[in-house]
Amino acid sequence: MIRARAIDLKLLRDLRRMWAQVLAIAVVLACGVSVLLMSVGMSGALDRSRAAYYEKNAFADIFVQAKRLPATLLPELRDIRGVRDLEARISRFVILDLPGRVRPVTAQIVSLPEAERPQLNQLILTEGRWPDPGTVDEILVNAPFAEAHGFHPGDSFAANLGGTRRELTIVGAALSPEFIYTIGPGSMMPDPASHGIIWLPVPAAEAAFDMTGAVDNIVVSLTRNAQPEAVIDRIDTLLEPYGGVGAHDRSDQISHAFLDSEIEGLRIMAWILPPVFLVISVFLVNMVIGRIVALERAEIGLLKATGYSNQAILVHYLLLAGLVALIGIGIGFIFGAWLSRSMAEIYARFYDFPELIFGISWTTYALGALAGFGAASLGAIRAALAAARLPPAVAMAPAPPPVFSQGLLDRVLTRLRLPQTDMMILRSITRWPMRAGTTCLGYALGTSVLVASNFMPDSLNRLLEMSFDLSNRQDVILTFANDVPASTLEDARRLPGVMQAEGLLWLSATFRNGHHEEDATVQGIVPGADLARILGDDGAVDPPEEGLLLTESLMPRLGLRIGDEVEMTLTGRLTDPVSLPVVGVVPQYLGPFGHMSAHAVDRMLRREPQFSSIIVTLRSDQEDAFHAAIKDAPGIGGALLLSDNKVAFEDTIAANMNTMSLIYVLLGAAISVGVAYNGARIQLSERARELASLRILGFGLWEVNWVLIGEAMLLAVLAQPLGWWIGFEVARLMTTQFSSDLYALPLVIRPRSFALSSVVTLAAALGAVLIVLRRVNRLDLVAVMKTRE
Repeated sequence: MIRARAIDLKLLRDLRRMWAQVLAIAVVLACGVSVLLMSVGMSGALDRSRAAYYEKNAFADIFVQAKRLPATLLPELRDIRGVRDLEARISRFVILDLPGRVRPVTAQIVSLPEAERPQLNQLILTEGRWPDPGTVDEILVNAPFAEAHGFHPGDSFAANLGGTRRELTIVGAALSPEFIYTIGPGSMMPDPASHGIIWLPVPAAEAAFDMTGAVDNIVVSLTRNAQPEAVIDRIDTLLEPYGGVGAHDRSDQISHAFLDSEIEGLRIMAWILPPVFLVISVFLVNMVIGRIVALERAEIGLLKATGYSNQAILVHYLLLAGLVALIGIGIGFIFGAWLSRSMAEIYARFYDFPELIFGISWTTYALGALAGFGAASLGAIRAALAAARLPPAVAMAPAPPPVFSQGLLDRVLTRLRLPQTDMMILRSITRWPMRAGTTCLGYALGTSVLVASNFMPDSLNRLLEMSFDLSNRQDVILTFANDVPASTLEDARRLPGVMQAEGLLWLSATFRNGHHEEDATVQGIVPGADLARILGDDGAVDPPEEGLLLTESLMPRLGLRIGDEVEMTLTGRLTDPVSLPVVGVVPQYLGPFGHMSAHAVDRMLRREPQFSSIIVTLRSDQEDAFHAAIKDAPGIGGALLLSDNKVAFEDTIAANMNTMSLIYVLLGAAISVGVAYNGARIQLSERARELASLRILGFGLWEVNWVLIGEAMLLAVLAQPLGWWIGFEVARLMTTQFSSDLYALPLVIRPRSFALSSVVTLAAALGAVLIVLRRVNRLDLVAVMKTRE
């Protein structure tokens, strides 16, 4: 009992004596644990929230859109093997005229069953009541839209339904698993002020859109063991004569796809960033425990001489590392829980869950603790084994001084005639290259965290520039339920304030090359277009008169090279596939695309020129007149204002990126502080006699301090290029992993980001060394000179 108590008391004394170094290591380890908890915890929270929401509210498995399907076809669809339930709806995009708002708002109309509430994609009523099935003017709106405009039951607004202006009265607000991520057509970001969802009874929808006895939207749930691909193929076969535009499963449902991409991104983050912090923790623990063993050789020999076994010594130093890890894990748990809650608040702005379950599971905490203890043990094991193997007689004797030989580098340094303090710095680095290298790597990893986290704003700004300023230069996108004749373009040019108007075609396509198959969107552009442009590596390019331009992600997935033929099927438009040459490749930013000449599409479809949407630029002094005109224009299904969408994108990105950037600046600074402080403290313990000797020999306080400052800052500066390279490679990995069919992040890191990362790292390193210098300035010269080292 006495022996155990003595060595345990030593453990506690060591911990108290080195509290600052312990805290520096613990903070670095805590950063890794907290990021792990945040990313794994939030991905799990989103996944659990989504799964619970989907199950409770019967989210559909398959989604079908068509131009017009007779209701008599529904029994045949229900009889398809694997179909458990099916609901037919009418779904259209319309323009709203809201009180007090000059600009129009786009909304998606979804019909409600006549005799009952939806059995698939069930709604959660957050306010008010359900519409009376017998009325034609009572509606539900999605809750974020109501909140954005301050709507409550009893409020009303006008809508252009099928070319007729109708007054609609809100009787309730709701949420739906179909619209967790509510984004309008052509938008890049949810903007509830500009786009909403409206549910109205099916009789009203039938009357408004002349759809009596017909539907254009179907949602399907499957039996447990059903094969979705087989069901989709059968549905497409049945719907082909009726203008079906392709059935798809959840993976292509826009809300689910965005949410799935976010969850996957958080999981990727858990595998990329936490290991950086944990690797640094391994280095720091190894440095500190190794130095303790070197300083406590006599104590280790005494412990062994009094009967402590090698195993007891080994356990003692592993326990010291374990206590450091325990402190770091505790801090990481607290900070990680706070980060998870903060992230939950951020995600609440994007995703319309009835509730977001952001609690962190015990398995995630266990994983964080396991990672923390594993890093500390890995760092301490070599030094602990060295202590356990020391024979008592050898341990009781002073450590032999290191043997140095004057090599070429020493002779070069001597010829440089540098000040003595500078020579001490350079010799310390060259004679302990392993220690200098690990310290450099620590600084580099701190910089890399900052570089890898700061690339995201640069990449998103580039995406914004490409999408809004260079590729899509229009002010408004006018959409239609069906393709419209080219004469509609002249009608658009006559609207108030219109300066330019161009037509665009959008087609759903399936590309096949051998056994490779990919779904994508084909964009038909008129050659010479000035507003919607195809961007290549060297600027805007015209669509080819014959053939296709494909985005770069499609080429490897289809096994294609430029000049190859690819088979294309236009869903709902061409019964037989056509073969087209791939004449070029263009960068991808938003989704996989094929680009064609609009004239070539019309020739292929054997029809007069038509357009799916019309894009326009406006005179700034006539915007209000334009908005007033399109609110009542027949046939227009929606109006997307790119300026509003750009502002929503910028505001959302700015708010979220500022928060995340601050978090990562703190994390990167914590690494630099931990590395610099521990390095300087070890330097001080090793060179206290040298520094005291310098003071006695007449060197000034600044010259003595420069020995520690100079070495730490020189290593920090030397580490920056390596940190930039590691950060760039991590950013490259993140862009590759984060990119999906929805978007592809360009890898953009501006010089400002590299500079900012280095400034933060160097400032943190300097601050940590200055803290250590307080001990140098308080050195008791007599006491230090009496020590054996």
